[in-house]
Amino acid sequence: MEKGNKSQIDQKVALFKDHFSKRLHQSIGRNYESSTNRDYFRALAYTVRDRLIDCWVTTQEHYYRTNPKRVYYLSLEFLMGRTLGNALISMNLYDVAKEAMQSLNINLETIFDIEEDAGLGNGGLGRLAACFLDSMATLQLPAQGYGIRYEYGMFKQHIKNYKQKESPDNWLRYGNPWEIARGDDRFIVPFEGHTVSHYDMNGNLHVSWENTKKIVAIGYDVPVPGYRTNTVNTLRLWTATADRGFDLAHFNDGDYIGAVIEKTKSEIISKVLYPNDQNYKGKKLRLRQQYFMVYASLHDIIRRLLKSGNTIEDLPNKAVIHLNDTHPSIAIPELMRILMDDYQMNWNKAWDITTRTFAYTNHTVLPEALEQWDLSLMQENLPRHMDIIFEINQRFLNKVSQTFPGDVSKRRDMSIIGEEGAKRIRMANLAIIGSFSVNGVAQLHSNLIKDGLFKNFYTLMPNKFNNKTNGITPRRWMTLCNPKLDQWIDKYVNTDWRCDLSKLKDLEKVIDNKACLQEFSEIKQANKRDLAKYLKEHNKMEVNVDSIFDVHVKRIHEYKRQLLNILRVIAMYNQIRDGKLTLKTPVTSFFAGKAAPGYKQAKNIIYLINVVSEIVNNDPKINKQLQVFFIPDYRVSVAEKIIPAADVSQQISTAGMEASGTGNMKFALNGSVTIGTYDGANIEIAQAVKDDNIFIFGKKEDELRKIKEEGYNPSTYINESEDLALALHQIETGFFSPEDTYAFTDLVSSIRNYDPFFVCADFEEYMQSYSALLTAYEDKYGWKQKAVLNVARNGYFSSDRTIKEYAKDIWQIQPTSTNKR
Repeated sequence: MEKGNKSQIDQKVALFKDHFSKRLHQSIGRNYESSTNRDYFRALAYTVRDRLIDCWVTTQEHYYRTNPKRVYYLSLEFLMGRTLGNALISMNLYDVAKEAMQSLNINLETIFDIEEDAGLGNGGLGRLAACFLDSMATLQLPAQGYGIRYEYGMFKQHIKNYKQKESPDNWLRYGNPWEIARGDDRFIVPFEGHTVSHYDMNGNLHVSWENTKKIVAIGYDVPVPGYRTNTVNTLRLWTATADRGFDLAHFNDGDYIGAVIEKTKSEIISKVLYPNDQNYKGKKLRLRQQYFMVYASLHDIIRRLLKSGNTIEDLPNKAVIHLNDTHPSIAIPELMRILMDDYQMNWNKAWDITTRTFAYTNHTVLPEALEQWDLSLMQENLPRHMDIIFEINQRFLNKVSQTFPGDVSKRRDMSIIGEEGAKRIRMANLAIIGSFSVNGVAQLHSNLIKDGLFKNFYTLMPNKFNNKTNGITPRRWMTLCNPKLDQWIDKYVNTDWRCDLSKLKDLEKVIDNKACLQEFSEIKQANKRDLAKYLKEHNKMEVNVDSIFDVHVKRIHEYKRQLLNILRVIAMYNQIRDGKLTLKTPVTSFFAGKAAPGYKQAKNIIYLINVVSEIVNNDPKINKQLQVFFIPDYRVSVAEKIIPAADVSQQISTAGMEASGTGNMKFALNGSVTIGTYDGANIEIAQAVKDDNIFIFGKKEDELRKIKEEGYNPSTYINESEDLALALHQIETGFFSPEDTYAFTDLVSSIRNYDPFFVCADFEEYMQSYSALLTAYEDKYGWKQKAVLNVARNGYFSSDRTIKEYAKDIWQIQPTSTNKR
C-alpha cells in the first residue's frame, strides 16, 4: 500500500495521471474519446517504463563505474508472464496507478488482461529463470539474463473434439512496449564452413574457421526491476536477421521470392520456441538456436568486460556465466574458440579461464532428457567446435585413465562422446567438465545426480557438486496474484516479509485464533469465486464454488502422472455411481498444461481427461458431487488465477524423476494443502510444514529402483485393485469414448505391460491418501490450520534465499547498493 499523507498521495496520483495522458497523446496518438483498452494498456506501459528507465540507466552507469563482478544467466527459456502488474508492485506504484485509472473511468484489472504473456518459455525451467531475475534485482546483485526473443512462443492450446490442437502463439503481434531495440548491439554469428590449420614460425598451431554462413544477432533489452529498490537489471534477448536483408539483383530479375529468401531463412532461428526436433531439420534448428544465443551473449559479455577497463584474462574475476541446464552448454567450446582463435591463447591458459568462468545447473535426473547431439550434426554446423570438443574429451579422458587406470567403464560413462549406436555428443558431460560448479535443484535431486546419474564425475570431482533448492518470488506469487491474502498477512506479520519470507513464521501465532482463521477461509472462498467467474466467462465452465478445488496444473508428461490422477477420478466416479462413496463436500478436479506437439502419449492423456470430464460432469447419478475440468492454454497469467483458489495441490510425480518442482511451492505459499510423492522439493516442503499438514504417499525412489531391478510386473498391482482394474477396463473398451472405442488402446497397453512411471504401483496408496485428505477436509477448523501453516512454513522456498546461496557459494558476487525506492 502506498505510504504518505493524503495530499502527498493525491499529488502522486495527479502527476501519474498527467504522465499517462501525455503518453496517450504523444506515443499512441489518441485522445480519451477514441482510445481502446489496448491503447490504454500501451500508454500505461510506457508511463511505467519511463519511470523504470531512470533507475535502469542509473543502475547500468553504476555497474560501469564500480566495475563489480557480475553474473550472466544464460537460459533458452524465460517464462516472464505479464510485466505491467509486477512492475507497478516493484515500483510501489500499484495503488497510485489504480487510483489514477479510476479517476479516468479506466479499470486497471481490465488493462492488465490486455497484456500478452511473454512467450519466452514453456514450463518450470523458464519460470524459475524469471523468478531468479526478479530476486537478483531485488537483492541488488549485478546480473543480466540472456535469451532469445522468440517471435512465437510455445503455442496456443485449444481443445477441439476433446483433443489438444495447437496454433501459433504470436505474442508480439501488437508489439512489446517493455523492450528497447539495441540496433548497435549486433553480432554476426557464423555457421557451417570448414576449419583451416597452420603453424606459425614459432611452431604454434593456429586454426581459422572459414567460408561460413552468417546470421546477424540484434539485441532487445527488457528492464527487470527489483522490489522497492533502485536496481533495474537487464534481460537481453537476441533476434535473428540476415547478413543481407534484400537481394536487389534477384528482385530486378523478377525473382521476388529469391530476393528475400535468405532473410527469411535467417530469421527462422528466433521464430519459434522449441521447434519439433523429432526430425533432422528440427534438430538442426534447435542446435543453431543454442549457438546463436551463446555466440551473441559471449561476445556481448566480453565487449562489456573490455569496455569496463578489464583485460580478457580478467574474465573469471569479473564474470560468472551460469548455464541454466544443458541448452547453453555449447558456450564452453565457444569461449575456448574465442580465447584461442581471437586472442591467440594456448590451450592450457584458455582452459583455465574457461573452467573458472562457467557454472552449471542440472534440471533432470532422466537420462533420456539429457541433451545429446549427433556428431555429424555438430560437424556440419559447428566444425570448429567439434574439433575443440574432441580435444576437451581426449584431455579429460587422459585424466580419468590416470585416476582410474584400466577402468574402461568409467571412461565410457564419462566421455563427452557417446559410442552407443551413432556417435553423439553428451552436452551434460561437457557442461560438468567445463564448469567449476555443478548444482542440483532440490536435496533429493542433488543426491541422485551424485549417487546415480553422475556418480563417476562426483567420485572424480566431488568439490564441484552442490545443492541449491529452488524457490519462487513472493512478489508475483503472492503480492500480485493473491492481493487479498497478501493484505491479510500484513495484518499479522511485519510488512517487509516480501523480502524476507522467513518472517511468515509469525503467522503461527494466529493458528489458534478462530477469527483470524475465518478471515483466511473467507479469502480462499473469494478467490474460488473469482476463478469460477473467470472460467465461466472464458471457458463456459460451470464450477461449484462450494466444492473442494483440487488442482493439478503443469506440463503434461507421463512422469508427472496426470494419468494417475485421472484414474483416481474414475475410481471415485465408479464408487459414487455404485453407492460405495458419498462425498460430504463435492470435489472439483482441475487439470491444465500443454503437451509437446510430438508427444503422443501426453496428448492422449489430455484426450482422456476431457472425455472423462464429459461423462462425469453430465452423469445425473453423480449429481455434481464430482466434477472434472481441463483448463486450456495454461500459462503464467492463468496460473495467477488458479493458484490462489486451490484447496488441494497435486504433486504426484514418480519418485526420483522430478528434479524439484516450483508449482508445489507456489500452491503451498497460497494456502493449498499438498498431496504428493517422495519426490523433488515435496520432501523438503514436508519437512518444513510437518507431516500433519501434507499428504505424502507412494514408494520412494530407492524402493522403485529395487522393484524395477527385481522385475516390475504392473499386473500384480492391477489384480490387487478392483478400482484400478475397472478403470483400465472402462478406458480401453470405450466407456468414456463411445464414439472412439479404441482411442486409448496403446495408452492402456503401455500401463498393463510396462508402466514405466509406476502408476499401478502407487495407485492404491494414492487412493488411501486421498481418502484421508477428504476426511481431514471435513474438520473445517483443522483444515484451516493446515492451510495457514502451509503459508507460515513456506518461507524457505523463496527465490531470494536461493539466489543468496548462489551468490555466496557459487558466484561470489556482492550487492551493489542498498538504496530503497
